[in-house]
This record gives sequence, structure tokens and C-alpha cells, in this order.
Amino acid sequence: MILILIIALIVFGPPVLYFAYKSREFRKFLAGAFFVSGGIQFYLYLTGVTVPLLGTSYIQTPELSGVRSIIHFALFLITLYFGFIRKPKD
Repeated sequence: MILILIIALIVFGPPVLYFAYKSREFRKFLAGAFFVSGGIQFYLYLTGVTVPLLGTSYIQTPELSGVRSIIHFALFLITLYFGFIRKPKD
């Protein structure tokens, strides 16, 4: 599973970073995605739900959901600033 995640990071990471750097609309999309993801992760943390990882015998603990919600909320604030608040350079 780790190998698949590393390959996915190598394949999809650079294009996502490129589009996030070039496109303000893409940063707006990422802001919404991080907001929703952070909210769901926080909800899973508050309710104490463990989430099984598809295709493995591993589970995501509620504590990990709490940490992920903090990270996603921070990423939401960053993309919110660069997507909506900061004026684009002309």
C-alpha cells in the first residue's frame, strides 16, 4: 500500500502543484475540497468513528482523523487566502 501511495504522489503531485500555482480557480476548488475534508475528518474525530482503509486490514483511528482535520483546515486557510482573498498579479 505504501508503494502505491508513493507512486501516486510522484505521478499526481507535480501536476497538482503546477495547476495550484498557475490557476486561481484551481486554488478556489482546493479551498472547498479542504474545507469539506477537514470538516468530515473533525466529525469522525468527535464521534470516535474508526475508518477501515479499503483493501487492507488497517484502520484509521479517531485520533488520526483529528490530526488530519487540523492539517486540512490549515491547508483550507492557505488556499482560501491565495484563491479568494489575495488579489492576483496582473
